[in-house]
Amino acid sequence: MSWGTELWDQYDTIATHTLKGIDFCERFTHFLKDRCSIELKYASELKKLVKSYQPKKKEEEEYQQYSWAARFWDVLKELHDLAGQHEVIAENTQGQVMKDVQSLISEMKQQRRKDLQDGAKVQDQLRESLAKLDKSRKNYEKAFKMAEKATDDYRKADADINLSRAEVEKTRNQMMIKNNQCDESKNEYAAQLQQTNQHQRDHYTQQMPSVFQQMQSMEENRINKIKSMVKQIADIERSVIPIINTCIDGMVKASDGISAEEDSKAVIDKYKSGFPIPADIPFEDLSNSSVIDTSNANGTPKNSLDNRKGTVSDKKKNRKDKKGGGGLFGIFTSSKATINKIIGLLGEESKEDFSDLPPNQQRKALNRKIDEFKKEIARETAEREGMLKMKDVYVNNPALGDPNALEKKIEENAQKIDSLQAEMRKYQGYLANMDAKPSPVGQRRNSLSDDSISQSSTNMEMSQTSLPGQPPVAANEPEVYTDEWPEPPSDEEFEEEGTVEIRKKPDKKAIDDEEDHVGEFEHAEGDFDEEGFPVIGTCRALYIYEAGNEGSVAMTEGEEMFVLEQDQGDGWTRVRKHDNSEGFVPTSYIQCHFYDQDEV
Repeated sequence: MSWGTELWDQYDTIATHTLKGIDFCERFTHFLKDRCSIELKYASELKKLVKSYQPKKKEEEEYQQYSWAARFWDVLKELHDLAGQHEVIAENTQGQVMKDVQSLISEMKQQRRKDLQDGAKVQDQLRESLAKLDKSRKNYEKAFKMAEKATDDYRKADADINLSRAEVEKTRNQMMIKNNQCDESKNEYAAQLQQTNQHQRDHYTQQMPSVFQQMQSMEENRINKIKSMVKQIADIERSVIPIINTCIDGMVKASDGISAEEDSKAVIDKYKSGFPIPADIPFEDLSNSSVIDTSNANGTPKNSLDNRKGTVSDKKKNRKDKKGGGGLFGIFTSSKATINKIIGLLGEESKEDFSDLPPNQQRKALNRKIDEFKKEIARETAEREGMLKMKDVYVNNPALGDPNALEKKIEENAQKIDSLQAEMRKYQGYLANMDAKPSPVGQRRNSLSDDSISQSSTNMEMSQTSLPGQPPVAANEPEVYTDEWPEPPSDEEFEEEGTVEIRKKPDKKAIDDEEDHVGEFEHAEGDFDEEGFPVIGTCRALYIYEAGNEGSVAMTEGEEMFVLEQDQGDGWTRVRKHDNSEGFVPTSYIQCHFYDQDEV
C-alpha cells in the first residue's frame, strides 16, 4: 500500500499525521524520563529504608548472635542489591533508549521539513500551470466574444442600405481581425490546456507520490524505531531479572536460616548466670530463738567481730564519717570517699577478670579474651618470622639492606610477644582459679571485708572458720594467696586497733558486756552497729529468694533488710535481716539505698 496512490488527495492530512508522530516521540521521551526518575527515586527510597533499619554499631555484636537478626540484615543487603538493579534500569534507559529517541526526533524533523518543502514546490508548480490555463481560457473567452460582436456588426452594416460601401468594408475587416485574434487565443488555450493536463498527470502520478513515499518511509521508520525501543526497554528489565531473582532467592535463603531453636540456645548462652537453683526454705523454729543463733540459722560461717566491745549504733555513723572514721575499721564506713577508695583499689582487677559478670558469662568472657591474645600472639609471631627471614636475606646480600636496622624491631616484637603471653597467662590463671572455686554464693573476690579480717583473726586465736562457701583452713596450715585473693591484714595491724574477740553465740553476759562498753568505744569506733558489722544502707527485696547455698540467706518479696557489704563484683550483697540472721543475697534481687547517698 502506497500513500501516493491511495492518499493522492490527502497531502495536508498526511502532513498533520507526520507531525503527530513527532509529537508522540517527544511524549515517549518524557515518559522514559519520568520512568527513569521513578526508578531512581524508588531505588533511593529503598536504600534509605535499608540504611534506616541497619543495626547501629553498638547493636551489631549483640544482635549478630541471633539468627532472626542476622538473617534480617541479610534481607536488607539483598534489598540494597535489588535497589541497585532499579538504578541499572534507569541508567541503561537514559543512556540507550532516550538517546535513540532524541536522535530519531531530530532526524524526523529534518526529513519532514525536506518532504514538506518538496511537496510545497510540486504544489506550487501545479498551481502555476493551472493559473496559466485559466488565464489563456479567459483570453480565449474574451477574444471569442469580441469576434462574435464584430461578426454581428458586419452583418448589420451589410444589411444597412444607408451605409457606404467603404464603411461596410471597414466593418468586414474589423470582423476578420477579431476572428483571427479569437483563433489565436483558442490555439493558445488548447496548448496551455494540453500542457497543464500533462503537468497535472505528472503531479499526481509521479511528483506527489514521490513526496508521499518519502513521508511514508519516514513514518514507518519512526514506528519501527519505537517498536525496537519498546523491546529494548523490555530487554533492559529482563537483563536485571536474574539478579533480582538472585536477590529474592537470597531473601528466601535468609528466611530459611532463621532457627528458633538456635536463637533460644543463643539466649541461654548469653544470659546464663551459672548460679545454682535456690534450695528449699528451711524451717525456723521461733520457740527456740532464744538459744539458737539466728544470725547463723542458714549455716553461714559468721567469721565476724560480733563480740567486739564498745559497738555503737547507726545514729552516730554520719557524724563519725564527717570526722574521717576511726581506726582500722574505718575502711568499712559509708563515707563516699572511703568507699570510692576501696572501689579504686579493687574494682580494676574485678573488671579485668570479669568478676562483675555471672560465673557462666565470666568464663565465656575469659575464654574470649584468651582467644584474642592467642590470635594477637600468632600475628606477632608471624611478623617476627618474617623479619627474621628478611634479616637472613640482608645478611646474605648486604646490598638489599642493613640487617642491623631490623634488630630494634625484632627486639620490640619479642618484648610485645612476651607481654602478650604474660597477659594471656594472667587470664588463664583467672580462668583456672574460677574453675577451682566451689559454690559461687560464698565467693567474695578482692574483699577487705570483715570476712577476710576475721579469717586472720581466727587463725591468730582459736577458730578455723573460713570465707563463706570455702573449705575451712587448718589453724596450723598456712593459706596460699593468689592475685585474686588479697592477703588479709597482719597480726600487728589488729593489735594496733585493739583486741578482737570472736562471738560464737549471743548470750546475756556478752550482751551485758557490750552495753557496759558502749561508752568506751563510742568515740573511737562510731561506724558499726550493735552486731559489729557496718550498716552501710538498707535494701528491699524485689523478689522471693530461697537460700540454697551455704552462706546465703532467704528473703521474701518486699522484706526490708540492712546492707552490711556492697556487691564486690560477683553479683552478691551481704545483708542482715531483722531477726539478726546474716548472709548473701543476689544483688539483682534487691533494691539498695546507701547512707552515703544522703550525704551527697
